Amino acid sequence: MTDDNNNIPQDEELPEGIIELTDEDGVTTQFEYLTTIEYEDELYVVLMVLDDEETDDDEGEVLILKIEKDPETGEDMYVTVDDDHVSQAVFDQFVAMMDEEEEE
Repeated sequence: MTDDNNNIPQDEELPEGIIELTDEDGVTTQFEYLTTIEYEDELYVVLMVLDDEETDDDEGEVLILKIEKDPETGEDMYVTVDDDHVSQAVFDQFVAMMDEEEEE
């Protein structure tokens, strides 16, 4: 997803750890929440796309979005990360965290 803003709909009950995001074109996609990572004093959420038909292996597509506050409502809003360096750094932290969990 390369859309600028994604809103979290609050009117539908979803299983724990599953969220739906609606992009600016009105397309809704379900994701599994994996973790939140802090990088350079900013928070990023790591999500995995559910029902990703393009991916045939067991590892789904991971999406990293920056968490910002909506200036009008004060609610969390997920925003696309345009900086490849930041995305890679957050992803690297995520992989390191997953490796540590597997070692335990």
